[in-house]
Amino acid sequence: MSEILRVEGLVKHFPLKAGLFKRTVGHIRAVDGVDLTVQSGETLGVVGESGCGKTTLGRAIVKLLEPSAGRIVFEGRDLTPLKRRQMRPVRRELQIVFQDPFGSLNPRMTVREIVAEPLRIHGFYRGGGGKRRVDDLLATVGLNPEHGNRFPHEFSGGQRQRVGVARAIALEPKLVVLDEPVSALDVSIQAQVVNLLDRLQSELGLTYLFIAHDLSVVRHVSDRVAVMYLGKVVEVGTRAQIYAAPMHPYTQALLSAVPIDSPTERGTRTRIVLEGDVPNPASPPSGCRFRTRCWKAQELCAQEEPALEPRAGGEHPVACHFAEVLRPGDAVSRPR
Repeated sequence: MSEILRVEGLVKHFPLKAGLFKRTVGHIRAVDGVDLTVQSGETLGVVGESGCGKTTLGRAIVKLLEPSAGRIVFEGRDLTPLKRRQMRPVRRELQIVFQDPFGSLNPRMTVREIVAEPLRIHGFYRGGGGKRRVDDLLATVGLNPEHGNRFPHEFSGGQRQRVGVARAIALEPKLVVLDEPVSALDVSIQAQVVNLLDRLQSELGLTYLFIAHDLSVVRHVSDRVAVMYLGKVVEVGTRAQIYAAPMHPYTQALLSAVPIDSPTERGTRTRIVLEGDVPNPASPPSGCRFRTRCWKAQELCAQEEPALEPRAGGEHPVACHFAEVLRPGDAVSRPR
């Protein structure tokens, strides 16, 4: 597998303004130095609780948000300095499916017009051929082409998300960023959309960056997983490494909250309840950002930010000074 995307030190800060003259008094550090690689044909899952910067990361990668610093290298080309007009040809290869299946669709346009829009913008919609292409796209995502003249509000949430997927694959992209594509859907519909995405990846050779907070869904769809906390990636590994042997305390806490599959497994897992709230992203803690909620935190954690690298004999990178596999009986609360 070859590398299709590399993100180096990506930063996205949003200014905080106050006062009569709206002076900048600080910054929200939504994404604060993220390094990632995505291989062609794989699915990289990005997980973390709300507010950790997942969506901002996805939008910065496709340059819907302009990065504050860092580099985005797509197929060997640095996208960071490209202006909006220069990005247009790149968007044929790099697409996004948004979280809200209703808010991301223009309510004044029919489904056929929505799916045809990227084809028209890039000059691929011509007469009967364009109409047939739209019909094929709707059929590919499991929608009846005869319903193409309907408006988004006439479809269910799952059907609207399929329209968003059809629009994203219209130009036959190589990489698709999926920003929580099933979080707004019912569980039964989630399975249908996930199966659709899996089928499209096999048929079209797509590469996915799958952003979600549902660890069960990410486990099902991802080849590798990156865990984010407060604008930073704290652990990256294969699906087996992350789910079978997580080493970062935050990853261990997330996985302990996933519902068990069977009642017979009750009592076999250490339940970790994190204390306190997520710190303010405008003034994150010094050193390790997770230290204020971590049961392993020591003085070193406040003084030195841990690098994302393999630790304690593990094979995958972890940003924790005291990373280790959690074993039954290990203490998971701060000493009083």
